[in-house]
Amino acid sequence: MLGVLFVKPWFQFWPDGANKNIQYPTIPLFNFLVDSAGRQPKHPALVFYGKRLTYSELNSFTNQLANCLISLGLEKNDHVTLFLPNIPEFVISYYGVLKAGGIVTSVNPLYKETELKYQIGTTKSSTIITHSSLLPVLRKVLMDTPVKNTLVVDGDDHEFFPFNDGIGKCSIDQPAVEIVPKEDIAVIQFTGGTTVKQKGAMMTHNNLVSNAIMNAKWFSWSDRDIVLKVLPLCHTWGACSMNSIFYVGASMILMGRFDPEEVLKTIERARVTILYGSATMFNMLVNYPHIGEFDLSSLRCVKAGAMPIPEEIKRRWDKLGVAELNLGYGLTEASPETHNNPPGRVKVGTIGIPMMDTDAKIVDVGTGLKELSSGEVGELVINGPQVMKGYLANEEETKIALRNGWLYTGDLALMDDEGYFRIVDRKKDLIKYKGYSVFPVELEDLLYKHPSVKECAVVGKPSPEVGEIPKAYIVLKDGATTTEDELLEFCDIRIAPYKKIREVEFIEKLPKTSVGKILKRTIKKMQEMTDKSEGQ
Repeated sequence: MLGVLFVKPWFQFWPDGANKNIQYPTIPLFNFLVDSAGRQPKHPALVFYGKRLTYSELNSFTNQLANCLISLGLEKNDHVTLFLPNIPEFVISYYGVLKAGGIVTSVNPLYKETELKYQIGTTKSSTIITHSSLLPVLRKVLMDTPVKNTLVVDGDDHEFFPFNDGIGKCSIDQPAVEIVPKEDIAVIQFTGGTTVKQKGAMMTHNNLVSNAIMNAKWFSWSDRDIVLKVLPLCHTWGACSMNSIFYVGASMILMGRFDPEEVLKTIERARVTILYGSATMFNMLVNYPHIGEFDLSSLRCVKAGAMPIPEEIKRRWDKLGVAELNLGYGLTEASPETHNNPPGRVKVGTIGIPMMDTDAKIVDVGTGLKELSSGEVGELVINGPQVMKGYLANEEETKIALRNGWLYTGDLALMDDEGYFRIVDRKKDLIKYKGYSVFPVELEDLLYKHPSVKECAVVGKPSPEVGEIPKAYIVLKDGATTTEDELLEFCDIRIAPYKKIREVEFIEKLPKTSVGKILKRTIKKMQEMTDKSEGQ
């Protein structure tokens, strides 16, 4: 696709200074880092709890790792698993593997044996890079995997290759590896775990290069920006925004884990200009009791994504009087960003409009072929240079997702008259009550307006009489109290009768992915187990 060639309704709200179409360079993804190191070798590239790496230093470390991997026998297109937390070695490994001609596949460091073994086995990784703190999990599965080389960060176990000492002995010259950006796979990113079986989305160098440039140009990133990186680097959005940082030559402040107080302190101390996070992260920030005591005036670009964000959370953030909370959308299969609200014209409740060179439309759920009119709910489909090549070793799922030149997202959405898109819900999360369609997101948005509700999730509970009933799982704010009857009454007077929540269960915490996306599949399994035990 050479760009969106026809006039679209959303063009009238295009961000100032941003082109609708971009001539993307045909380069390997790691060239972002190489080019920035050449332009500004002494500029801070990465700051991790006070430790700094300049662009020149980071570039040299990635070259050393690449040469080290090649010396260990890594060949072009070999898969390398990164089983690492948010530490500088993740960044070094990501670009070092690419420079060696390898393919990166990252694993959530919270994963246990079954999940780790599945991902290594699916990718047939020949090499794994991990941290010493994760060795207890890795040891339980290593013998059952095709891994030949294990590199360990901060490890003193002579059984494995020492990452820190090992790469220090290798050349700082970039190895000569030929990359075909539009064909060669750079990253295999597994879907976020909200479906029954994760799938490995294959992203080319070109996919990731184009998406990083889209993101940076949409929000006018520059080498003067300071980006607070709290998103997990193992997640597709965390990696994409990292690529944008090195594309423009900005500085990254990396945090090992999300902590509301530490985030606020860091923004104030380092004069952070860009902050990306999930709805869960922003929910924790706006609920932090002392948020008003911090100077957040340096922020100029603040964005929520990874999951639908309740309107109440955006309202409370915007009330702080700092940079407005922008809302966007993406998915693993699109590298991941496809939509953003134009800065200065954020429409609450929407994911905004398609980005550069990205087209989107709503099609009927039945055939997936008929394009629907504005205001009609159907499946969101997407076309653009960031769309994946397909799923690893899964032709069946690839054919379902990629059809007629479009990526079928599995999300129910609508487009309004101005070309803004609104996610209604996931197709798989839709609740059918007496034949009526009930969208959990609508009910969750309503529950977040209750003063006692900190977090919530609504799922369909099977009912032989009506099909499914909406059931809400509620986490209360610290010190807050309410009852099931009070919550049901709060909702009942605000929604149509067929949408009514029929049951409420209070729980201490909701199961989530590494970026805070609520795992409704896990909640449904919990519900099934409870129903079975009660039926015995």
